[in-house]
Amino acid sequence: MEAGAAYGAGKAGGAFDPQTFIRQPHTILRMVSWLFSIVVFGSIVNEGYLNHQDESEEYCIFNRNQNACGYGITVGVLAFLSCLLYLALDVYFPQISSVKDRKKVVLSDVGVSGLWAFLWFVSFCFLADQWRVSKSEDNPLNEGTDAARAAIAFSFFSIFTWSMLTFLAFRRLEDITFQEEYNTLFPNSPPLLP
Repeated sequence: MEAGAAYGAGKAGGAFDPQTFIRQPHTILRMVSWLFSIVVFGSIVNEGYLNHQDESEEYCIFNRNQNACGYGITVGVLAFLSCLLYLALDVYFPQISSVKDRKKVVLSDVGVSGLWAFLWFVSFCFLADQWRVSKSEDNPLNEGTDAARAAIAFSFFSIFTWSMLTFLAFRRLEDITFQEEYNTLFPNSPPLLP
């Protein structure tokens, strides 16, 4: 490797290895988060709205609160898209040779992952509270109750997957920052990190 190369720059321009990519912890967590988001918004979209014969419009299974269903769907869909975006960035990451560009990508990953952990926490609290105060007479046949419980459970699980993604991104940021400082202090030395 050349002296002063960026963190991970030894791989820059190299061939993409799908096996190595899939085995990385942040890739696995991102795919699990992606799957959880599909479960949340899919269960609300499919079975989160009910109507009775005597009513003309559908209502949300979560205490007839349209905001609860809307929030769950919105967070789920945006988390789904965010996972896809950052999976694409993870594929492209080894091709980035500039430490500053890598640092920007990882900083955005820290911020976005932390934000989603918080949004999933809000989603869990909101959906669980609305489910708790739902009236049994609004849903006498217990339609969609499994879907509602799945949305609540996977919102809860998503808090932990996104928190772990935040932690892993923060560790990557520390590695990049350390390499950047090392390159500044010892410009003619080989890089410490591959």
